[in-house]
Amino acid sequence: MKHGSRVTATLILALVAVAPTTAMSETTDSVLTAKAKIALFADEQVKGRLITVETVKGVVILRGKIDSSESRVRASSVVEALPGVKRVRNDLQVTSLGDRPPIAAADADITRGVQARLSQELPLSQVGVRTGGGTVALTGAVATIDASARASELARGVPGVRSVTNELTYDAASRPAVKPGVPRTLPPR
Repeated sequence: MKHGSRVTATLILALVAVAPTTAMSETTDSVLTAKAKIALFADEQVKGRLITVETVKGVVILRGKIDSSESRVRASSVVEALPGVKRVRNDLQVTSLGDRPPIAAADADITRGVQARLSQELPLSQVGVRTGGGTVALTGAVATIDASARASELARGVPGVRSVTNELTYDAASRPAVKPGVPRTLPPR
């Protein structure tokens, strides 16, 4: 009888030791992805507009198109500097994004455009927007770092935006309540 309870206790300890690690690595990967997106959007040289980011077990994978080899190298260095990143796999392709002149837009028009995009996604509808010289500052509190990254991504896509400064904070109280036994779904992107 003692041997059976010792085996059961050992199995329970093994399951407890393994389960948090898996959940923790998924959480860490999503946090690293969000931090990488924010850092790339904020970097003036990289302008992470056409870059997709994925993280698998601490390895950040960059895909998409970028306008110069200097920007490609810069993207890697920006992401490598983030705490928790084990390695960066840079699959960015250097292509001419065209010799398009920058879009001149009034700051008030840019602010309205960013607010309109953010208002389409409920968790981001309360984000504050300030614009000066084509630079958009996002302020307020959001529930998660993923929401913060999404706000930067939406703002960056507005014509006339030169850069985005993400000043958003994370407020656990603004997270939607999760009922036990009910699967949690994320809003569509």
